[in-house]
Amino acid sequence: MNENRAVFEALFEAQSKGQPAALATIISAVGSVPRHAGSKMLVRADGSIVGTVGGGALEQLVIQAALAAMKGGQPRLPVYNLNDLGAGDPGVCGGTVQVFIEPVGIAPALLVIGIGHVGKALAELGKWAGYRVIVSDDREAFCNPEYLPGMDSYVVCKPGEITRSVEITPQTYIAAVTRGMPVDLDLIPALLQTEAAYIGLIGSRRRWALTVKALKDERGLTEEQLSRVYAPIGLELNAETPQEIAVSILAQIIMVQRGGTGAAMKWMGEVAEAGRDG
Repeated sequence: MNENRAVFEALFEAQSKGQPAALATIISAVGSVPRHAGSKMLVRADGSIVGTVGGGALEQLVIQAALAAMKGGQPRLPVYNLNDLGAGDPGVCGGTVQVFIEPVGIAPALLVIGIGHVGKALAELGKWAGYRVIVSDDREAFCNPEYLPGMDSYVVCKPGEITRSVEITPQTYIAAVTRGMPVDLDLIPALLQTEAAYIGLIGSRRRWALTVKALKDERGLTEEQLSRVYAPIGLELNAETPQEIAVSILAQIIMVQRGGTGAAMKWMGEVAEAGRDG
């Protein structure tokens, strides 16, 4: 079978099954190098490969970079010189190779902790929006496919123990829809030890203020650490129903993920002006 065809078929299989992988493509090859521009290699999450970008130490470096790209969810563009083994180069061919490494088949994860009314609505909305949704609750009756069908993973555990059961990466967005401050005092310190892209906590401003004081006084957390937490969670929509609150939470998560501002797309003065003209 043609090598590139094998790579593309493996890529299609990974995407169709939702399996993380990374496609490495040589985009520039100057001088004496083992493979030419356009050579491709697919790296799976277990480190196995289809295709090759040259073998040896160079290939091992590309595999490691691909695994890191999968974890971080962002493309990479490393350059490798093949001149001097003593200087740490992965070869002595005398050329230079630039490789584009693109993670594929990786949907950002939405971890919903607490599957009450709001948590359930948020999990369903997140799944509709294309996230890989992980739900967790310490009550098994609220964390199973019968109660909430179609989720990617169900984790029954105490909130403060969630990091022992779920791998949280820079592509993980966490919505803690918990039942009260005693739970949060164990949960928030654990979440702040992770690389989560977003940590949101439900509750009133007063609840968060009391939680902050307790986390500082009892757990030794700093203001800088606690600044990572979006609390109260969500954008201000005057939301009331569980579904409306879920929209406000997911809107904030999308804002953080995409680098938005949350500002209205249309200035309200324009709306008023249009009303007077009409």
